[in-house]
Parts: sequence; C-alpha cells; structure tokens
Amino acid sequence: MILFAMAAGGGVSIGQLFMGGLIPGIILGIALMIMTAIIARKRNYPKGRVLSVKEIWKVTKDALLGLMTCIIIVGGVIFGWFTATESAAVAVVYAFIITFFVYREIPLRQFGNILRKSLRTIAMVMALIATASMFGWLLAYLKIPAMVTTALPNKIVILLLINVMCLILGCIMDMGPLILILTPILLPVATQLGMEPVQFGAMLILNLAIGLCTPPVGAALFAGCWGSSGSSSSKP
Repeated sequence: MILFAMAAGGGVSIGQLFMGGLIPGIILGIALMIMTAIIARKRNYPKGRVLSVKEIWKVTKDALLGLMTCIIIVGGVIFGWFTATESAAVAVVYAFIITFFVYREIPLRQFGNILRKSLRTIAMVMALIATASMFGWLLAYLKIPAMVTTALPNKIVILLLINVMCLILGCIMDMGPLILILTPILLPVATQLGMEPVQFGAMLILNLAIGLCTPPVGAALFAGCWGSSGSSSSKP
C-alpha cells in the first residue's frame, strides 16, 4: 500500500489505505482458512498436535518482539505517530536491534551483505517507480483513460475487466512491480469512473494478493512450502 501511494503520486493517505484494506484482508484470510479446512477434511490430512496453553504462550512470547515491527509500521501510520518514511526508519532500527542483539539468529558479519542486497532491491524499485511515473504521464498526455471510458461506457464492465486483468497478472508476476506498473495506468481510469483512490487501491492490492496465492507462479505458495519443509521433521 505504501508502494501504491508512491505510484499514485503521493496524494493518497497511507493510513486510509491500511484501514481500507482491513476488512477485505480479513475476508480473504477467512476464505483461505475455510478452503484449507475443506481440502484437509476431504483428503484426510493428518492433524497436528494440539499445543498446551503453556506452549501457546511460549510461542506467542517468542514471536511478539518480531511482530512488533509490523505494529510499528501499520499502527504508527494509522494513529498518526509517524509518516510512512519515519515508520519505516524506526521499524528498520528496531528490527536491527531485535535480529542481531535479541534473537541473534544472524551473525553481525552478515550486515554488510544485507546492506548490499537491500541496495540492489531499492535500485530496482526506484527504477520501476521512475519508468512507471513516466509511462503514467504519457498516458495522461495522450488522454488514454478518457478514451477507455468513452469506448466502454458501462462502468461495471470496465471494473470487471480491471479485476480480471489484475487477477491474471497477479498469478504470473510479483506484486511490487505490478503495483508500480498498473497504478499509473488504471488509477486515472478508475477515477474517471468515480472511484476514490483509496477504494481503487484496496481493490487492486486485494486482487494482486489473491494472485500471490494462485498458480502457475504463486509466490506466497513457495514461501509457505519452504517454511513448512524447513520446520517439518525428516520422517516421511
């Protein structure tokens, strides 16, 4: 959502985007849990061991410090404690302290390598933002959004086409670049139809999030499979 706000020109409230995505995100999570339960029962997957209250408390306590990074970013922006940039800076410093001095899962000598990888990622993102901004300016100059809304006067048809396109692209491409590429193209069309930027942002990101869980690529599926294989035992 921060990427969307940047790609939209900075005029969209990130706090409002976070709040606008709350209910769609909860609905998506519940839908995934329901589908998981149905498939698990249908295929008779083995049940995991039920944790005791003491084990639940221990797991929660161990994860709480790491989860505070998300709370700093989202809560800080929503409640107006930080701007998006300030919340990111505070979260990075906090994550650095927790990772290297509390959890101690990564040796401090890896810090330079982490910085190099971060710099490479930032360079790619900034290049995408620059080219997407130029492309968006060109579309506005050529009045492409107005032409699209004129060619397809039915608002429902246009919105359905946008949703279908976002779902398909989300299945085969990464979410970050797609937000930067699609926002300058589709946001003017959506505003021509009378949608608020926050409403369109929630719709765009929800569609792309569903694509993250959908083959043929399904980046979230890779992360889930890697995590489950890494934590599972070696027994068949």
